[in-house]
Amino acid sequence: MYLSRFKAPVYAILRIVIGFLFLWHGSQKLFDIPHAEMLPPPSIMWTAGIIVFFGGLFVMFGLLTRVAAFLASGEMAFAYWSAHGTHAVLPLLNHGELAMLYCFIFLYIAAKGAGAFSIDSIFEKRKQKRNEFRSKNP
Repeated sequence: MYLSRFKAPVYAILRIVIGFLFLWHGSQKLFDIPHAEMLPPPSIMWTAGIIVFFGGLFVMFGLLTRVAAFLASGEMAFAYWSAHGTHAVLPLLNHGELAMLYCFIFLYIAAKGAGAFSIDSIFEKRKQKRNEFRSKNP
């Protein structure tokens, strides 16, 4: 297929955009930027804010991507079931669609890894070069 040659850069764009969008939810909780009309309780605000802000930042840059995405996925699963899932079964009715989408996109990123255009891929290339050098020069 024509578009299959763009899999790596499109996945990288998905990871970068999702991380960028997610970190603003954390920024709103931690720094009130952008300003929020309603804020959750302080305990949730700080715990979730740290996970969401730094999870989004790490996923966006592709640093410790699998761990950050897994934590972000878990945070969104918790957010869905604690804030939305108690009101109605369907995400459309309980306004939990965004939390559910983030949860499963981050789960996919955690399973797939950072991919192209990431700090993790730079570290992986350096590690491969060191291993090649060591195997050639015992």
